[in-house]
Amino acid sequence: MNHPRRTGVVFLMVLLSVMTYLDRIIISIAGPGIMKDFNIPEIQMGAVYSAYFLSYTIMMIPGGNFADVFGPRKALAAMAFGSALLTGLTTLGGAPGLGTYIGIVPSFLVVRLAMGICAAPMYPAAGRMNANWNPPSARARIWGWIACGAGIGGACTPLLFSWMRANYTWRGSFYAAALASALLGAVWYWYVRDYPREEMPSHGAKSRAPTPWKELLTNRDLMLLTAGYFTVNYFEYIFFFWLYYYFGQIRKMGMDQSAIYTTLMWIAWIVMTPIGGWISDRFIIRFGMRKGRRIVPVVGLTVSAILVYIGCNVTGTLPTVVLLCLSLGVAASTDGPYWAAAIDASGQHSGTGGAIFNTGGNLGGMLAPALTPFIARWAGWSAGLYAGGAVALIGVAVWFFVGVEPAVRASAAQEPVA
Repeated sequence: MNHPRRTGVVFLMVLLSVMTYLDRIIISIAGPGIMKDFNIPEIQMGAVYSAYFLSYTIMMIPGGNFADVFGPRKALAAMAFGSALLTGLTTLGGAPGLGTYIGIVPSFLVVRLAMGICAAPMYPAAGRMNANWNPPSARARIWGWIACGAGIGGACTPLLFSWMRANYTWRGSFYAAALASALLGAVWYWYVRDYPREEMPSHGAKSRAPTPWKELLTNRDLMLLTAGYFTVNYFEYIFFFWLYYYFGQIRKMGMDQSAIYTTLMWIAWIVMTPIGGWISDRFIIRFGMRKGRRIVPVVGLTVSAILVYIGCNVTGTLPTVVLLCLSLGVAASTDGPYWAAAIDASGQHSGTGGAIFNTGGNLGGMLAPALTPFIARWAGWSAGLYAGGAVALIGVAVWFFVGVEPAVRASAAQEPVA
């Protein structure tokens, strides 16, 4: 039976996902102005950008464990309020401000490192909330909407904050983002509970149970899914970091046109993530959990690899743009099934299990931007994109071995109270 607050809980998780991406990438929109104001070289600004992802990845597993121990409601509220605080404090990174005392670049580095720590629980905690509120047959489509929120944030941030920067300076745009994050965090904490019926004693016991680290790290399904998600993120992050460059500099489409075409990439993401999740949930109802869950990832990643190959070899602008954006969109459709399967494999520890899983994905995302131009330097940009497609096909293979091991079981401390 559908709980009256379920839709509201999902809607707020989607908004948190949007806001997380706004807070994450607003620095890249403000970057040119910050570099000009404080004479920051490109390499040092690149380090500022990377600081967030470094601490975000390192703290992912502790953040997920925080959600298991204290509950996803508190974890996501802490994430929202912490992100709001650090987004606001970014305005003090220059001079006058924190930069006066420790240096301009170190001050921005400190703030961005702290912000990555605050943001780390976002998706593991959302995974735990998804598990708490939704049956297995609904988890992929719910995650599809959460992932859609990330795409909305990625698509809207450049347009929204470019306008805000022009009208209210880069500092004003950070203050606005901070205020929005704080308000959303307050609404989340007021409206949401960890479970549909949180007063049940067993729910409180679950959140305080010790984490079975060995069982999680040796669970075959969870480790296979983590390896598979590494390949998916490797493939996707090539598009996030290099598609604009590829369109403009390699295919000579012009930088203004390339910006429009790159926005289409995010639109493909927004459209396909909910669709992929919905289809996956329908398939598990029809074909069973093991067979049904693997269909979308196996077909989707195979099609994505094929579309990359074709897209790199057609000559017209429109076919190239459509094929490559569709390739990313089809790959994005696998996000819901991947996360739903990881939640299922993690059992009652889906916060920590989801964090382990997402850490693997982030490692793939960190590797792709650096390795792709290296491959392109020696074998051409088409080879760099082909390599991404080949990696994605490895992600296809893991699904034929997933689904043979039971989920991580609840410990004795987690058994429902009679």
